Amino acid sequence: MQRQPTVLTVEDESAIAEVLRYNLEADGFRVLLAPDGEEALLRAIEELPDLILLDWMLPKLSGIEVCRRLKARNETRAIPIIMLSARADEVDKVRGLETGADDYMVKPFSVVELMARVRTQLRRTRPASVGERLEYDDLMLDAEEHRVYRDGKQISVGPTEFRLLATFMEKPKRVWTREQLLDRVWGRDLYVETRTIDVHVGRLRKALMVHGGEDPIRTVRGAGYSLG
Repeated sequence: MQRQPTVLTVEDESAIAEVLRYNLEADGFRVLLAPDGEEALLRAIEELPDLILLDWMLPKLSGIEVCRRLKARNETRAIPIIMLSARADEVDKVRGLETGADDYMVKPFSVVELMARVRTQLRRTRPASVGERLEYDDLMLDAEEHRVYRDGKQISVGPTEFRLLATFMEKPKRVWTREQLLDRVWGRDLYVETRTIDVHVGRLRKALMVHGGEDPIRTVRGAGYSLG
């Protein structure tokens, strides 16, 4: 089973934060909460969530400033940010988007529409987590049916190897460190030794070459692994 996508919800109104938490968890997301801008910045950098719901008006540090700082950092730049704000003027929406927000919703908002927008953003950055089909070269991964094919032939892989392959196929040619793979595949709440990665990559390689063909996974000495 694919690791739950993590959503950092930054909201100082506890009632709204609870509504967001309830609906996100009901839809299968892991939720982190931050009540102010400073904590939001720290949690985003420490946890590297898959998506951030960010209120504009926050204590200590505004949502606009949090967004600006996160988009300026290499490690957090690619995290989708949906800004939530009571500011309905077009100039405010433009400002939010120009600061780096990937989407902007005006309060009060429809929870159903918000969840749809969350999935739209994740479809772009973590397609396997929302059941998308991934293809690269002669590989095809069907996240909804949990099946893997190479050159049209189905391949049997274990659940951990499936998550590894999904991670590789979401960003082909990206070099993943062992620590990044541990976080993405196992999650930060579970302690796993980094050498465990090598064991599972070995199993994945064996499975992918069961019908022949070249090894699609590249070992990058001193760095980690990459697909293609």
